[in-house]
Amino acid sequence: MRQILLFNKPFNVLCQFTDEPQYREQRQTLADYIDCPGFYAAGRLDRDSEGLLLLTNDGQLQNQIADPKHKLPKTYLVQVEGDISSNAISQLKTGVVLKDGTTRPAQAKKVNEPKWLWPRNPPIRERKNIPTSWVELTITEGKNRQVRRMTAAVGFPTLRLIRIKIGPYQLKNLPSGESIMQEIS
Repeated sequence: MRQILLFNKPFNVLCQFTDEPQYREQRQTLADYIDCPGFYAAGRLDRDSEGLLLLTNDGQLQNQIADPKHKLPKTYLVQVEGDISSNAISQLKTGVVLKDGTTRPAQAKKVNEPKWLWPRNPPIRERKNIPTSWVELTITEGKNRQVRRMTAAVGFPTLRLIRIKIGPYQLKNLPSGESIMQEIS
């Protein structure tokens, strides 16, 4: 039976089931949250990012989700340092020049801080004289740390990054550290 597991990955959790021996006692992995033999992550989410991670027991589905050639859209909520400008949003929409090339155009819009959002542990750094703002950003490629590099390139460094959607799969109201299994037809 083909299944997919939607997992709300907490901050500071490695996106793998094992860790290097010297770190085993210090860092959490997927094994601290998920006990489903035969399931593997379909894509990655950096340790300092949160939100939706998909795992599956179907190699073909895993490839369709993870392989950039399928251009599966991924949507993020991004808390940035500063009050993001309409010019920065326009740059994100048209593509941002990074060291490894220009990004594809993204869907981007300024949004209010979500009311349903769980607190991050530890909290983000706050500066008295610098506000923060939120952006909803959808990309169709997966360069290394792309969202963080995009917001930094337009002058608004990422403070918190939460993936809320991958293709048709959505985080919705799944609590941090929890998962839900779905059968795939």
